[in-house]
Amino acid sequence: MDALSFAPLCAYLKHCFGACTGISFVDATSLKVCHNRRIGQHRVFADLAARGKTSVDWFFGFKLHLVVNELGELLNIQLTPGNTDDRKPVRALLQGLFGKVFADRGYVSQKLAED
Repeated sequence: MDALSFAPLCAYLKHCFGACTGISFVDATSLKVCHNRRIGQHRVFADLAARGKTSVDWFFGFKLHLVVNELGELLNIQLTPGNTDDRKPVRALLQGLFGKVFADRGYVSQKLAED
């Protein structure tokens, strides 16, 4: 993706955001940039992407973290390298939101629960 198409994409995503209702859900999905057999040959995202693991399999690419409300409206997003711990972007994702947050086990820690 070049710089000319990145700015309109960000503006469009901000336009699609909904309002926080007090109930939020957090989850992530993998964005694979190449097949595992081609990691050594891959050059496009070589400096940005990383090898990560999901509950299903290993992959090379990014993790897309999403926060949605109970209506399915997008509240926030963050893109991280594939090897980033799911708990790391949580504070940035939930900034400005209120109420209860529901997430899977990968996002749970005692310190985040206290916050």
